[in-house]
Amino acid sequence: MGITAIIIEDDYELCEVEKELLELNEIVVLAIGNNGQEAVELYQKFKPDIVLMDVRMPNYDGIYGIENIRKFDPKSKIIMITAESNDDTIQKINELKASALILKPFDAAKLFKTIDGLFSKTEI
Repeated sequence: MGITAIIIEDDYELCEVEKELLELNEIVVLAIGNNGQEAVELYQKFKPDIVLMDVRMPNYDGIYGIENIRKFDPKSKIIMITAESNDDTIQKINELKASALILKPFDAAKLFKTIDGLFSKTEI
């Protein structure tokens, strides 16, 4: 199997677009969740190669998701995707060491360049 992913996004339409894009590029989408708590549960269940996660979501946000996934797997590859561009949010995402940050709206080329970059780095 190639690269596997989970998508965590509360916007159903965007979620479907992300899923289609990944699948067209031979990335297997194992599961979809709608908030940070589901992100943690799905990560623990499926152990995907990458997580695409929104920041702002109801109940448990993406910050909760990344904090708790990192406790489970500090080397997890998490791409945060957000429309939030305020300094506090960006700083918090950087402190939590997200693998990458992509601002909405994003184009597919940027997403796949980011994903390729995560898998072309030499693991020590």
